[in-house]
Amino acid sequence: MSDILSAEELARFNRHIILPQVGLEGQEKLKQARVLCIGTGGLGSPISLYLAAAGIGTLGLVDFDVVDESNLQRQIAHTTKDVGRPKVESARDKLLGINPYMEVNLHGEGIRRDNVRELVRGYDIVVDGTDNFPTRYLVNDACVLEGKPLVYASIFQFEGQATVFHHKDGPCYRCLYPEPPPPGLVPSCAEGGVLGVLPGVIGVIQATEAIKIILGIGNTLSGRLLLYDALDMKFREVKLRRDPACPACGEHPTIQDVVEYEQFCGLPPTEAEEPAEEPLGPDDITPRQLKRMLDENPDLFVLDVREPHEVAICRIEGSWEIPLGELPTRYAEVPRDRDVVVHCKMGGRSAQAVEFLKSQGYDNVRNLAGGILRWIDEVDGSLTRY
Repeated sequence: MSDILSAEELARFNRHIILPQVGLEGQEKLKQARVLCIGTGGLGSPISLYLAAAGIGTLGLVDFDVVDESNLQRQIAHTTKDVGRPKVESARDKLLGINPYMEVNLHGEGIRRDNVRELVRGYDIVVDGTDNFPTRYLVNDACVLEGKPLVYASIFQFEGQATVFHHKDGPCYRCLYPEPPPPGLVPSCAEGGVLGVLPGVIGVIQATEAIKIILGIGNTLSGRLLLYDALDMKFREVKLRRDPACPACGEHPTIQDVVEYEQFCGLPPTEAEEPAEEPLGPDDITPRQLKRMLDENPDLFVLDVREPHEVAICRIEGSWEIPLGELPTRYAEVPRDRDVVVHCKMGGRSAQAVEFLKSQGYDNVRNLAGGILRWIDEVDGSLTRY
């Protein structure tokens, strides 16, 4: 018998216990483990579901978001009945339905500079299921400062990658990506899309790595970046090395505390933030300002730089379509003698288009802050969100 596992748990986890590499001792390690899962969406769903099924004793869930209908294509911890509920609450119910013997801690405030180190400190392992650069850097730096291994992954369209950072003297996230990209340079999954089953494949790999670390078995992905291509159904591997000059984990680290990174890669506003009426930048205008301009100036040229399949879902009436990738060869179609407003889905690609057009001598171009999604929220709710 076990002093840690009940008779019911011994029966439940029998298929684990009979594995020589796990055994009773290993299952007890899983029960005593504390894992922090950051994000309960595409990656966080399979991560948390499989960790719960494996017998993790304490699982912390971090997410400030609520379930949206667009999540259900891939975020399998939530159902149609959960739309509008906080994701952490929806996920908790599913996890306890799988494993009622575990403890689920909810951290619905999300990750911030003022709470990330305390959250990370309270757990043995951190598994990153986020989809934006600010949180990735916050989490990485906190894990390095607090001495915790970080199981990392990212997904986009049909491709994913996974590795383990800061484990047994291995590299950290900053060894691979020393600094965040400029705002808007890298499209988010919300802009570029993602195959629904992709986070399932990658999230299960993350859950596997977390379990291996807890049990102390096998070879983890520390020092190896696993790349997955769903279209070709191929895996390949890239070697990673710890950078001696890394500002976080190098020989002479310069990062002594976490730093707040904002406005990257389509990071959505928090629930407390209201859309700003004033421009967010020197080239930005808000949807309400664009609506007034359209009402007052019938010659206004609205340029849509999204892809054709996005335009087919929704469009601003009267707009001209040139995908961002075609703009360098088609920019002559944009008039120089009319005011121009450029938009995309969320504002990142259009900001790049504005910058390009200005480099070509255009001085009459503005960017629609928040893109067509904000236009739908503030001006024309009849259009379909995606």
